[in-house]
Amino acid sequence: MHSKTQQQLTREALTEDEVAACFGVIKQLRPLLKRDEFVRRVAEQRKEGYRIAYIQMGSMIVCVAGFRIMHNLSWGKFLYVDDLSTDASYRSKGYGMELLHWLRNEARHLRCNQLHLDSGIQRIDAHRFYAREGLEKTCYHFAETL
Repeated sequence: MHSKTQQQLTREALTEDEVAACFGVIKQLRPLLKRDEFVRRVAEQRKEGYRIAYIQMGSMIVCVAGFRIMHNLSWGKFLYVDDLSTDASYRSKGYGMELLHWLRNEARHLRCNQLHLDSGIQRIDAHRFYAREGLEKTCYHFAETL
């Protein structure tokens, strides 16, 4: 687990500065994303309910999750995790598990029926993490670039 000597804080990024501070960790998951594009896209996605939660250790952002509340016929009301990334130097220290726990609590608080996320087929380590955390592989996701 992580060191308890530094103060740890899990919270939601509400300001543009807080969003921008999350960029370094998100970029590790989305390497083609540029900082100014990230802040602009988050602002656009917020209109559709997108939110960002993060874990900060001291002055360092170590784990970030982008998520939204959605509804569909299959699952009813659910929390969808668009992005979940832990800084490479902080992986396997419990931060991803901690933020996933925060997301579950947020979903319960908002009376969601389920929590969902997609993960690229190449992300084998992430798949093992999700399975360890009790998430089940339930479908295939198909896409087409237009």
